[in-house]
Amino acid sequence: MKRILGMLLLLVGSLTLSSCGYNTMVTLDEEVSGQWANVEAAYQRRSDLIPNLVNTVKGYADFEKSTLMAVTEARSKATSMQIDPSKLDEKTLAQFEQNQNALKGALSRLLVVMEKYPDLKANQNFLELQSQLEGTENRINVERRRFNELVQTYNGTLRRFPNNLTAGMFGFETRAYFKSESGSEKAPQVQF
Repeated sequence: MKRILGMLLLLVGSLTLSSCGYNTMVTLDEEVSGQWANVEAAYQRRSDLIPNLVNTVKGYADFEKSTLMAVTEARSKATSMQIDPSKLDEKTLAQFEQNQNALKGALSRLLVVMEKYPDLKANQNFLELQSQLEGTENRINVERRRFNELVQTYNGTLRRFPNNLTAGMFGFETRAYFKSESGSEKAPQVQF
């Protein structure tokens, strides 16, 4: 009799948790973590291309060492930050983005400097690396957008009743979004 009662309570408990969205929250949590891994992979791809780009440029622009060093240091800083996807809060994500934006800025300066070297701009290896970097930047944007979409779904699920009760009981917390960089709402000015 006790065994039947225990099994009945277990069944009722399982159905209650399922109807309160626990399984949905677990699934969405895993999807957000998986998408975060995709974001990191896209950033890693960019970081992996940088040494080849720097080495290609080095042969043409020996006296631009400060720019090359800035790129190398920014890459090192950006790749050294490891983030646990379950701990994605606004502060951690902002620090991650700050490191990535520093790297992106250093790369932009490198590309501007390279305009001075017509031989470099005609180099097939350089052109291929530049094209790969451009494609990687597009991948980063796509992965970030997908991440934000999943975070929106996850956060919305956690905040709806009765899911919010289940989320509180089991420690599910909302995740932070990628936000645009301060000042990015203004178009850059191009001067010739």
